[in-house]
Amino acid sequence: MTEAILLVGGKGTRLRPLTVHTPKPMIPAAGVPFLTHLLARARAAGVEHIVLATSYLAEVFEPHFGDGSELGLHLEYVTEDEPLGTGGAIRNVASRLRSGPDEPVLIFNGDILTGLDIEALVSTHGSSGADVSLHLTRVEDPRAFGLVPTDSTGRVTAFLEKPQTPEEIVTDQINAGAYVFRRSVIDTIPAGRPVSVERETFPGLLASGAHLQGMVDSTYWLDLGTPQAFVRGSADLVLGRAPSPAVPGRCGDRLVLPTASVASDAKLTGGTVVGDGAVVGEGARIDGSAVLAGAVIGAGAVISDSLIGAGARIGDRTVLSGAVVGDGATVGADNELQDGVRVWCGASIPDAAIRFSSDR
Repeated sequence: MTEAILLVGGKGTRLRPLTVHTPKPMIPAAGVPFLTHLLARARAAGVEHIVLATSYLAEVFEPHFGDGSELGLHLEYVTEDEPLGTGGAIRNVASRLRSGPDEPVLIFNGDILTGLDIEALVSTHGSSGADVSLHLTRVEDPRAFGLVPTDSTGRVTAFLEKPQTPEEIVTDQINAGAYVFRRSVIDTIPAGRPVSVERETFPGLLASGAHLQGMVDSTYWLDLGTPQAFVRGSADLVLGRAPSPAVPGRCGDRLVLPTASVASDAKLTGGTVVGDGAVVGEGARIDGSAVLAGAVIGAGAVISDSLIGAGARIGDRTVLSGAVVGDGATVGADNELQDGVRVWCGASIPDAAIRFSSDR
């Protein structure tokens, strides 16, 4: 049995206001908390025991998932009193693992949506005899990422900082946020202090002569760290571009949860999801967006590439493009919000108050 650690302790500051009251992995994507997709994909790959490394709003996870039995899993929860970073979080949950010293332990970042072949990563780890195996993906523009070059056998040769010049771009391969550790390697991570697995653990292992293996899998990969990326990821799940056995319905242009109400002439496209108890009014047009539980979309509203928080209200004829409206916020009728505007939780914008506003 392969077991796994899920790193779900981050504050998700880039996703505010969505993460003011909800930890990032619990924000709904395609109708269910994003973490549900990660858990379901791990279970489909044969994982049975998962330890969740929690920190920010840690009290939210266990009431929702319980012991994991509904997903066919055995879940345990370990909460950091102080943030320990990725490596520190892995070390902090080591006592809950059941694997022997040479057995594999899967580790996933809790904010990555991926089509990774999990079983292939575990197989690569075993056949290569690696101490740690990393999922690598190729990106068109690697300047925003640390680079991970490998040799002809896939063995990692370096961990490089974000390139500052074209000459420093020696590969398009980046760390994709999923790993297989030999169980004994986890015990070498220093305990009780913050440790970055990317900046300290991996370079240190490489310098000590450890075998780090890379497996390139670029089928689908998206870091959900920003609202724009999160909305896109949710839409890709609905459209079937990103695989998940946890999408609660057929993949297609739209996903309307059972207790939502959508006017017969409203148009939902581009992977739009409408959550339980939400209401979409007459003539509304929503494209590539997520409308969370209990939100109300007024008649004639036009919404694209946006996320509408739980219980929020969007007035008649209001236009939203690339916007984020926090939980319980109200945007009155005849407004126009575009280009990354974020409306804070509980805020209220009067009718016809804003015709356009740029990113801020």
